[in-house]
Amino acid sequence: MRISSFLTLMVLLWPAPAAADGNADVGRKIATEHCSRCHVIPEFNPHGGIGSTPSFRLLAELEDGMERFETFFARRPHPSFVQVPDIAPPTDLPTALEPVKMSRRDIEDLIAYARKLRDWQE
Repeated sequence: MRISSFLTLMVLLWPAPAAADGNADVGRKIATEHCSRCHVIPEFNPHGGIGSTPSFRLLAELEDGMERFETFFARRPHPSFVQVPDIAPPTDLPTALEPVKMSRRDIEDLIAYARKLRDWQE
């Protein structure tokens, strides 16, 4: 219940970035550096990631894919290790993994990269 409330709050408070706000090339670099330990990133680690974790391309192609990218930091398991300024983590416990510190700009860049993946399909 606590994480669900946190997700709802973050969706309401987080401004939805416009398509032109982020830099897709920077977003791809962020994805390969931080997200590839769990997710497959196209043309970077086609056989990597964790088997039960969706690839970036799959996520981008989902009907609610852009919403998932816009709120990923509040979706499990991300709140346990992703740190975003001005957004309090859902718990005071230490992170289980090496923390990933992301700015709002980093998130906008990741979203721009996801949009580029989605546009590839259309």
